Amino acid sequence: MNRELISRLRIILEEFLNQQGYILVDANFVYEGGRLILRILTDRPRGGINLDECGCLNQQIGQIIDEKNLIGQSYILEVSSPGLDRPLKTEADFIRCIKREVVLYTYQPIKGKTENQGFIEGVNEGNLLFRIEEEIFSIPLSMVVKAKQVV
Repeated sequence: MNRELISRLRIILEEFLNQQGYILVDANFVYEGGRLILRILTDRPRGGINLDECGCLNQQIGQIIDEKNLIGQSYILEVSSPGLDRPLKTEADFIRCIKREVVLYTYQPIKGKTENQGFIEGVNEGNLLFRIEEEIFSIPLSMVVKAKQVV
């Protein structure tokens, strides 16, 4: 699927989910077994979405997509929780995980490694304050390849 469609879907999904009291964590298309699947990860701003809520959102989002005829081909819709080990992508994700342990992958090495485990001490003006052992590093969020909370 093209990037323009994903961008358009993200805008529609974010607006709808925000109105319902949820946030969009991620949305993407994948092909599995020759089938097109739209996977949507959603959560409450402070975490804690349940299976019934995901089922209800699945129906509502499916209706919105079908009414707007956005996809134009057969697809399977999956709405689910990102789980405890959800990827940290936005500044808000990192703020939510202050004082929690995370694994951080960076474009440039920190302490000689591009994969480090430590604690988020804060987020300030696009920089992550990340503690590895007893040392705190200020890392631009743009330098983060991926990150996830240690469960």
